[in-house]
Amino acid sequence: MKRRPEKAFCLLVTGHYANENEALHALRDPFIEDWVEQTGRFRIHQLDSLMIAAGVALGHLIIEQTDENEFVIKSRDPNHPLTARKAFKVAEALRYQAMFDEVEIVPLDEEGDIE
Repeated sequence: MKRRPEKAFCLLVTGHYANENEALHALRDPFIEDWVEQTGRFRIHQLDSLMIAAGVALGHLIIEQTDENEFVIKSRDPNHPLTARKAFKVAEALRYQAMFDEVEIVPLDEEGDIE
């Protein structure tokens, strides 16, 4: 019996960042700082090994700017999208770290665009 693929989701976030690069640093920095504090290591060889939520590694996320101060965070790998559960866990982690003003979970359509 084949499993039906789960619906893909993304996070629509707002924050006062000039571009995608600044928003990407804002996304990554708190998790990297936590990792350094926990491990005492200053080198991270692969962001794919740094888990920010159950089943979601920091290196698997991409961020795209959609409008001024508005960004979309989604999975880099179309074969492993953010499911509703994973998107909820990532949203919790982002809210806890408080790097974005607003965090909203939004479904994606078949092509990977916001519905």
